[in-house]
Amino acid sequence: MLKKLIQSLRSPLRRAPSKPELPIVIPRSQHALEREQISRHALSVVDRLEKAGYQAYLVGGCVRDLMLGVEPKDFDVATNATPEQVRAEFRNARVIGRRFKLVHVHFGREIIEVATFRANHPEEEEDEDSVHSARHESGRILRDNIYGNQEQDAQRRDFTINALYYEATQERIFDYANGASDIRNRLIRLIGDPEQRYQEDPVRMLRAVRFAAKLGFEIEEQTAAPIRRLAHLLRDIPASRLFDEVLKLFLSGNAERTYELLVTYDLFAPLFPATAEALEKNPEYTGRLIKQALANTDARIREGKPVTPAFLFAALLWPALPARVDYHQEKGLPPIPAMQEAAHDITLEQCRRIAIPKRFTIPMREIWDMQERLPRRQGKRADMLLENPRFRAGYDFLLLRESAGERTGNLGQWWTRYQEVSDSQRREMIRELSQEDGKGAVRKRRRGGGSRKRRTPGTDKPTPSAE
Repeated sequence: MLKKLIQSLRSPLRRAPSKPELPIVIPRSQHALEREQISRHALSVVDRLEKAGYQAYLVGGCVRDLMLGVEPKDFDVATNATPEQVRAEFRNARVIGRRFKLVHVHFGREIIEVATFRANHPEEEEDEDSVHSARHESGRILRDNIYGNQEQDAQRRDFTINALYYEATQERIFDYANGASDIRNRLIRLIGDPEQRYQEDPVRMLRAVRFAAKLGFEIEEQTAAPIRRLAHLLRDIPASRLFDEVLKLFLSGNAERTYELLVTYDLFAPLFPATAEALEKNPEYTGRLIKQALANTDARIREGKPVTPAFLFAALLWPALPARVDYHQEKGLPPIPAMQEAAHDITLEQCRRIAIPKRFTIPMREIWDMQERLPRRQGKRADMLLENPRFRAGYDFLLLRESAGERTGNLGQWWTRYQEVSDSQRREMIRELSQEDGKGAVRKRRRGGGSRKRRTPGTDKPTPSAE
């Protein structure tokens, strides 16, 4: 009886159907990649590793971009050599990282990043202490230096479109996850179970959005399904890492589309909780200001102009300020100190979520401070403001506020003209301003006094003016 049972289990009729053989090998005749499109330094790294007896491939985004006809921003190499072995082959290299060790090979300003093939953590074979040290209780991977082979490396990459390996010698592409098909169909698809992969590293949700915005792809249905439910996991990510990810999201030339996807998938609130609250209370103004700021950022990047994270964060957080200013004024603070205290509160709270360095928070708050100073133009104040190193950023921010519908009494138009006219015309503008202020003071006295008010951004609720 036992013998028959064993024979039946071995029978070909009862054998599970075999999976398609992987990888799919795409020969030179079936892809459009040309060696001439590849950095000569990347090719030299691959060549030296191969001559030393190791496997080495161009991998990930550079292969994906070349298949899309896009010039890669950088070139990465994957190899079976350990970081220490790679370092031994290159005098111009150094090992970086702790959670994920890499090697950077320097060629002047160009850096070729070399990563060793990784494997998934074999939890079932590890003792309790080692598993705990490698993973957080939520499932998030804390360390990722388990080395493996090329197939294992492909399976632990995040998206199918990034699991493509280019063999420079024979100019073949190895496709372990049907990434070439997803490139043709313009889909962002996770490798493996989406919920588990997001729990391993919640930043993958941000990467899915970033790639979708950058490439103009759609997020595949099963890959998108758990995002809203797991968005809260981003709160467990170190604030310093989120700062780096936010810069990638908003300074890659696709910020406006990225913002729309973040809001769609409920990923904006874990990153900017105070602004998300403002967006819920006043969606029209808040959304318009942020989108205009991000559209301006995208335009500057396309034109090759410099952009600063300070201005970006100033715009992203500005809609959260009015409610906090009101709070401090209700506590008895005058307008300007209330504004300063509100700015301190918002900055401190935001830095707990995203670790914005002081080199950006200080100019960000100076841009906000300029919004209170720009209305005060009497006497020599206007000329002093023009000489202020933050004037241009503050002026640009004023125009941004106005473009979003904020009422400033044509303040932006006044400053635009003031910068364009001669000195004598400027003096005339200041005299006219003084006369208008004098008439306004008379009208106030006739009405029985009262401080001048300006409108809270996007609402009809007045807030005290700095004038």
